Amino acid sequence: MIDFAGKTYWLIGASEGLGRAVAELLSEEGAQVIVSARNGERLASLCSAQPGTRVLILDVTDSDAVRAAAKSVGRIDGVIYNAGAYDPMPATEWDSAAALRMADVNFMGALRVLGEVLPKFVAQGHGDITLIGSLAGYRGLPKAIGYGASKAALVSLAETMRHDLKDTGVVVRLINPGFIKTRLTEKNSFAMPMLMTAEDAADRVVQAMRSTRFRTDFPRPFSWVMKSLQFLPDLLIYRGK
Repeated sequence: MIDFAGKTYWLIGASEGLGRAVAELLSEEGAQVIVSARNGERLASLCSAQPGTRVLILDVTDSDAVRAAAKSVGRIDGVIYNAGAYDPMPATEWDSAAALRMADVNFMGALRVLGEVLPKFVAQGHGDITLIGSLAGYRGLPKAIGYGASKAALVSLAETMRHDLKDTGVVVRLINPGFIKTRLTEKNSFAMPMLMTAEDAADRVVQAMRSTRFRTDFPRPFSWVMKSLQFLPDLLIYRGK
């Protein structure tokens, strides 16, 4: 079991919701947490409540800023990529700017961060990487232009890294939550099965981080349904369409 005490984690996407709750739990476990997001005011309020956390304002869509931030954090034991952008969007109401923003934050931002952090982990022979994906990454869903594809790409990235980093000492894990009550899901006008609080979801994320197990999907019954959609024939999925 992984012990967080005395270790340093860089948590990207920590200003509110799931990321904020994870930062609080890790801090309570004795970890030193460097929290990043674009909203410096929200990060400052987090640090005032959790002494020992460090603020590093960051826009993950800016390659130069990511490079500078990675140098600034110094030696770290782990990185948690939780940055996310979401707007419900059907293909009939295509918004290129919004779709590209979701892809840039949800996936390309992860590539930027990992490109700076991962070589150091490999060189030192250890490191811990946690990617926060989504159950929406398992199958194309309605009104998910931009979001679903970017999360599917993150899932694929994690799976590839798990193959390539075997025997390097670098742990890679993928955590795919379902619906979490945040400002992002407040945009949804449809029913969200098994909607969780950010605190409940954060507890599951931190529990998953105690292990070197690769994949954690939750909540479990809903994750079974979402993953099973991969195996249904297109005739059933797109029936009547």
